[in-house]
Amino acid sequence: MPPTRRNEDGLLARVNFPLYTLKMLTSRHIIVAGGGGAANTGVANGFEIYELSHDGERYVAEEIVRHETGTSVVMNCASYSNGHKSYLVAGQESHCQLYSVNAKVVDEKKVLNSEEKDDHKELRARNVSSKKENSEEEKAGEKKNSSSKRLKFEIKPSDSIQTDFCKDDPFQRVVRIGCSGKLMVTGGTDGHVRLWAFPSLKKLIDIAGHKKEIDDVDISPDEQTIVSLAKDGCGILWDVKSGKKIGELQWDTPENAKFLYKRCRFGVSEGRKSRLFTICNPIHRNTKLKSYIQLWDPIDVTLKRVAACNEFLSALSVSDDGKFVAIGTMSSGSVSVYIAFSLQRVLHVNSAHTMFVTGLEFLPSICEDSALSSCTETAVVSISVDNRICIHDLRYRSTIPYWLAIVFIVITLFFTLLICSFLGL
Repeated sequence: MPPTRRNEDGLLARVNFPLYTLKMLTSRHIIVAGGGGAANTGVANGFEIYELSHDGERYVAEEIVRHETGTSVVMNCASYSNGHKSYLVAGQESHCQLYSVNAKVVDEKKVLNSEEKDDHKELRARNVSSKKENSEEEKAGEKKNSSSKRLKFEIKPSDSIQTDFCKDDPFQRVVRIGCSGKLMVTGGTDGHVRLWAFPSLKKLIDIAGHKKEIDDVDISPDEQTIVSLAKDGCGILWDVKSGKKIGELQWDTPENAKFLYKRCRFGVSEGRKSRLFTICNPIHRNTKLKSYIQLWDPIDVTLKRVAACNEFLSALSVSDDGKFVAIGTMSSGSVSVYIAFSLQRVLHVNSAHTMFVTGLEFLPSICEDSALSSCTETAVVSISVDNRICIHDLRYRSTIPYWLAIVFIVITLFFTLLICSFLGL
């Protein structure tokens, strides 16, 4: 049985607005976004960037920067960084807004020294006891010794393009950026899948792919294939270069019931071959039918493996090394982690959030930064409209030590030879 626990110590941070989207910005920085919408509710709209670290016992998040987007709520976003430049694209109603994310190293020691000088001037101006002054100076000295250089971010809006043209209520539902940083795909309420050159945002292909609004899209690691899911019940694979349909996701549903695909993500196998993961829910909620995680072969468009879930699913993520899949649920706000190739559940966090999970993102599988080193096999960050950012880690699973395995082999061979000798074989 996989380990099951409640989310008692996984809280990273709380924000003052509902969260709808989450992305890794760098190997140790996450960006979350959301908001209260255009209504004058007093709930902000925008982004927040957090820096993650590990103190030896648990993960810690520190807010780095906050950027508000006025009356436009951010419902979806994607990020790309090539080590020199970082970009962020965000769905804001019918448009896709491009942001440049400028990073700079700030020497907090110099900042603290400047603050200390100001503090000393204020202290001298006050009529306080020398004992209190010494105490303040000792604290300032401790701050100075613990300071270090840090990475700061500045978010600047750039180009904005309309990506959805629904006559009634145009709205961009999803945006993705390819691994190379040269391709972007968007989907919205008009059912079209649109491909764009990135970061120029020049439109490449417009595919009238679905009869109803799109729920999710993703780009394969080799950027040759795009998958799109929509409320018309279809999951379709498209060729990037031609925009033509490659195939459709089809399977024998339980009791011939109708299901809707909810989320899709490409991943890679150990042989670097593409794999496709989807989650789907039965159309009617008042049913005993289960929801499913599905593993597809995107080459011949066949279903390879499924795993049943007892409640409706809302979020999906695949680790960058393709080894793990994470899902989030609707009613209980739970998070689970599965082994990708077998869809065996290895971690379940019950009631990770008080409301449905809106986003999941794995931490990088390989991180050279010692600040994020830990004794966990993988870790996934989750967000929800309950304003909470949480992290859930999978501890290394216990295995038989190699020396014990050798002992077992030797004992087995010994008894095998003994039995053969006794039987005269």
